[in-house]
Amino acid sequence: MPCSAVTLSLATITAIVATALLAIAFSTDNWVYYEVRRNQIQTAVARSSSSQASTVLEQMNKYFFFTRTKGLFRICYPKDRPPTVDTYLSPVETHCMNVDYFFLDSDNQTHEFSEDAMTRLHMGRSTIALFIVSFFVMFIAFWTGVAGCWRRSPGNITATAILVLLACLLSAGAMGFWHGVEYYEKERRVGDEFYQQWNQILQENTRISYDWSFFMAWTGVGFSLVSAILFSGAAICLRGEREREEALNMQYLMPVYPQKQQYAYAGYPAPNAYPSGPYYHGQQQYAGHYNY
Repeated sequence: MPCSAVTLSLATITAIVATALLAIAFSTDNWVYYEVRRNQIQTAVARSSSSQASTVLEQMNKYFFFTRTKGLFRICYPKDRPPTVDTYLSPVETHCMNVDYFFLDSDNQTHEFSEDAMTRLHMGRSTIALFIVSFFVMFIAFWTGVAGCWRRSPGNITATAILVLLACLLSAGAMGFWHGVEYYEKERRVGDEFYQQWNQILQENTRISYDWSFFMAWTGVGFSLVSAILFSGAAICLRGEREREEALNMQYLMPVYPQKQQYAYAGYPAPNAYPSGPYYHGQQQYAGHYNY
């Protein structure tokens, strides 16, 4: 089997897997898991008589005091629901609320945000935008790949490899911006609902961990890189196979010229033994043989 067929098959499979993984991660809500131990918080508040304990009691009904999962678009509550926010059922039957990126900020709510909060917001918007652009580039790569496989064109397959690599870089950039958002939420003061402005009791009784959507997204980025490399290898294989086919065809197209050879048969002179000079009709031609 030609190497181009094998590498094209593997490249196509890995590209499909990469797109599927990124699409699933993009649309699901299990990027980060916040496990809030509410029972331990209530016990700690009951044992403490400080002003911090009274503040915790006042905030116990806010959403960040509940166990939740966070995605790019939604915050969902697999256990108890906070009574202070409106939730709805997601496609997977989980009570969720939307993450607000203030795309249509008609009330100009962002003018009160700090510089760090605005930086976090812009990085969150960039994450969404880069993922959408990477899906669009992958869609274009699908059609160039179909054309390249149909025509067995190294140029089309090379273009597909470049597009898949571009989609990989865009999705990796989106993941980088997402980590920037995570850093600002954990290390900077960007809002009451984020880690730096939690009280100590909540910080000590909350466990934050990456969830399966996060790992799926990075796996999709890795598969897209592998797919781009395989498409490049397939283009090299196709180019080599085409050159070998052209060289083989040239052997049949080369003209064959006959060679002049001297043949002598028994009792007959060779074909070129006859004089090649001009012939004349009439008696004068044989004057040297007849005397009148």
